Amino acid sequence: MSESPYPGGQDQPRPGWDGVPPPGYGQPPPGYGQPGYGQPGYGQPPPGYGQPGYGQAPPYAQPGYGQAPPYGQPGYGQPPPGYGQPPPGYGQPGYGLPRYGGWAPPPPAPGGVPLRPLGVGEILSGAFTLIRRNLMATLGIAAIIEVISAMLTTPLSWAELRLTHQLRASVTPQTQPNQVGQALSHFIGDVIPILIGTLLITFVAQAVLTGMLTGALGRALIGDNITIGQAWRMARVLRVLTVTVLLLLLWVALIVPVVVLVVLLAVAHLGGLAALVGIVGGIATIVVEIWMYTKMLMAVPAVVLEGLGPVAALGRSWNLVRGSWWRTFGIYLLTAIMVGFIGAILRLPFNIISLFVSGHGGSLIGILGASSNPTVASITVGAIGGILSATCTAPITAGVIVLLYADARMRKEGLDLSLQHASQAGSLTGQEFADLWQPGLTGQTQGYQTGPAGQAGPGYWSG
Repeated sequence: MSESPYPGGQDQPRPGWDGVPPPGYGQPPPGYGQPGYGQPGYGQPPPGYGQPGYGQAPPYAQPGYGQAPPYGQPGYGQPPPGYGQPPPGYGQPGYGLPRYGGWAPPPPAPGGVPLRPLGVGEILSGAFTLIRRNLMATLGIAAIIEVISAMLTTPLSWAELRLTHQLRASVTPQTQPNQVGQALSHFIGDVIPILIGTLLITFVAQAVLTGMLTGALGRALIGDNITIGQAWRMARVLRVLTVTVLLLLLWVALIVPVVVLVVLLAVAHLGGLAALVGIVGGIATIVVEIWMYTKMLMAVPAVVLEGLGPVAALGRSWNLVRGSWWRTFGIYLLTAIMVGFIGAILRLPFNIISLFVSGHGGSLIGILGASSNPTVASITVGAIGGILSATCTAPITAGVIVLLYADARMRKEGLDLSLQHASQAGSLTGQEFADLWQPGLTGQTQGYQTGPAGQAGPGYWSG
């Protein structure tokens, strides 16, 4: 069927239709396709669109059913408050993650040891790392002190061995009792001054070495390298020596009552009871001394790094070890075994050479040292072996003790935050470094402050 030519698709023209379409017929109305045609402004919503009530449910629905928030108003199409944000406390210590675990960035390690609470392996390996990165301030200091000490004690050791050899040579099965007594009295009178001199020199040398190594390793922990002169100024030798003497007196005070009781029982002809008291009391004394020594293990770092007095340092160490005695004892025991093994390996070649130099290398008795006649060459070779052994092992022991001390304070006082900020602040002066280790004080170190000890995270930036 053909399409009708008349308007409206009619078959017949309307009345008054003359067959001519009106003007503009078939043309788009004015403004068609231009912005704003059919709507108020191109790109604008129609009148009333987005006003309150848009999107309301039909009347048969319950009030408020299906309503949407006003279009374009705050909150429309927006997530609820806090959407996509971590819950409060996320990423903080104790929130489902260890303090430095999960996705938290690793702590800084300016000295090669991470500034956070340390594990057993990190303490042992960290001591070697600090030594390797600061050879002059560790092995260099140890070598100098050990050489000086050996130069002073080697002649005394040679004199002692000579007296011992003479005593053994003079006392034979055929020697009369009165002659044995005279030989022993002469030997004791001659050897006691030698032993006292050797003991004093060793005490002073170890105090100097321990104090200097502790200061150097404490600075190395935050990435600072210091000179031997700076390490000497930090050593606090007199205080360290006093701590050593106090520990020795404590050891004597524990063992003297047992010895006196055994002697009294022996004088009273109670030999069996004396033996029993000696065995039980000796074992108990050893156990108590090990326990006490472990409790006082951190006294030297407290003296050198915190600047405490000897008695206060002993109390400070006691508090730091509280609650972690077994851990401290286990790590130190492992260190002692490792250091003893390393020292024995280093000394072994020199001991063998010393025996051959003395002329008793092929004798079992000579190896045991029972009848060897000491010579200057054998004593010198043995001293060299002792210097090498002590030079390599003393920094290891000092490094482990410093890291045990730092680890205890990081766990109990948040010292790790203070060390981290101090390492970022750059090289510290002597007073700034001393203030860094002070517990319970508010000191400033290049824009850094420390808060009260005993609180989690005492450190913060003051700026």
